[in-house]
Amino acid sequence: MTIDLNPEQQHMIDLAISSGAYKDPAEVIDQAFEIIREQLQSQHWITGQRDEVRAQIEAGFAGAERGELIPGEIAIEDLRRRRTESLRGR
Repeated sequence: MTIDLNPEQQHMIDLAISSGAYKDPAEVIDQAFEIIREQLQSQHWITGQRDEVRAQIEAGFAGAERGELIPGEIAIEDLRRRRTESLRGR
């Protein structure tokens, strides 16, 4: 297969190689595909979780209307904790 790159794409590959992070164009392309694969998997996960997230948001709004609120600092810390746990699970 032959792929024609525009000058900007070729420049990005050259920069990546000259940085020392990659040894050749194939390695740069492999990394780019890995990033795309991860993005697609994330999008697929988000799509699969859409109904659950919607239900959680609705439950949160209903709780707020009943006055069941969490202080902002606690909510932020909880989100940080969940993100850390999620990243560990990958």
